[in-house]
Amino acid sequence: MANEPLQLNLGSLRSAMSLTLHTHHASRIWHGRAPTEGRAGIIGLNGFISAMNKMKRGAEQDDPYSDFWMLRIEDKLEQTKSTLQALREQVDQALADVPPALSLGDNMNVQPVKLPLFVNAQLGFMAVYLLADYDDLARKLILAHHTALIDRSTLERWLNDGAHALRSLFSLAQQYRYSGTTRDDFAAKNAAARAALEKFGELPQDVLEGTRRSRFAPPIARRANRPGAPAAAPAADAVKLAPKDGAADGAPDEDAAA
Repeated sequence: MANEPLQLNLGSLRSAMSLTLHTHHASRIWHGRAPTEGRAGIIGLNGFISAMNKMKRGAEQDDPYSDFWMLRIEDKLEQTKSTLQALREQVDQALADVPPALSLGDNMNVQPVKLPLFVNAQLGFMAVYLLADYDDLARKLILAHHTALIDRSTLERWLNDGAHALRSLFSLAQQYRYSGTTRDDFAAKNAAARAALEKFGELPQDVLEGTRRSRFAPPIARRANRPGAPAAAPAADAVKLAPKDGAADGAPDEDAAA
């Protein structure tokens, strides 16, 4: 009895997470933009996180299109980060004009909003960090305008530039669809692969072969170990790979959202 291995019935690791926002500008990005006449709606951060969770699940199921989308989103996240960094450098330069005799404290909301987060994908976390950066940027911009370091038009232009960068990122994520295919389908050139090519377009060869994946791509679950692949999105919901604004969300199961 003493030599029998100890059986540990461990569950999944969990960590309580939340995001605190101080500005209405960042809060609006969180909630997204409702559709209006002539303009499509844009998902908020919670919708983006849901799409990233689904995308990660699709990549795990060996869907090459999900891998391709992870690469696209990763590139877009880096572009958005660069845009916000450039804006931060501009506002920091404006705040540097404060005379040494004047001390400016952090511009904090007396009643910030605290939002719970449920994120299963690393690309989702990267967007959370960007929204937190934008919230900090907005606080600094409002302070710079309040202290006459920038004018109203500059304040609005820089706020809009940052918001546009984030909404463009979220809009891209709206276009993702799980194809319902695997790389085995493409190797066999079967009907599923032909249908996917017709709906979603050609893939780069290195992505199709699995030699180029996102640095945050999950390990691929081999077919023998899969309890069942997620259902494919309906054909009517399919979109091409070329960016288009305003597509609806859809993907495999396991859509934990913020």
